Amino acid sequence: MACVSATCVRFESSWKHSTKLTQVTGRISSLKPVSVGWAWSGFRSSRASRLCITCAAKPETVQKVCEIVRKQLALPPESELTPESKFSALGADSLDTVEIVMGLEEEFDITVEEDSSQNITTVQEAADLIEKLVQKKGEA
Repeated sequence: MACVSATCVRFESSWKHSTKLTQVTGRISSLKPVSVGWAWSGFRSSRASRLCITCAAKPETVQKVCEIVRKQLALPPESELTPESKFSALGADSLDTVEIVMGLEEEFDITVEEDSSQNITTVQEAADLIEKLVQKKGEA
């Protein structure tokens, strides 16, 4: 069973109408997309709130990103790459990062906007962006 990283968000509300947001990060072994709607009791507004939970990229996407990064940076096979690996820590400069993004675009048949590509600093961020763009492309 594959594990993925996820961020869980928990809302807590007291009877005095104060709301607290708690963020818990951990490894979860089984995730399903969930959308939750609820009406806050005790508030004058009947407007419902919506919580949307999204999961980290698929393990196979992370693996492909690792392969492309390893190839682009000419890293030896024994070098460890994890989702948290930062491109800069692996020796990548800005040109290397551009070439990594170009390799990802070619591999996944996507187009990464310049604004988005500047925000990619880790393997996980790249994989998450790819998942988002592939999903968006499938919906079009």
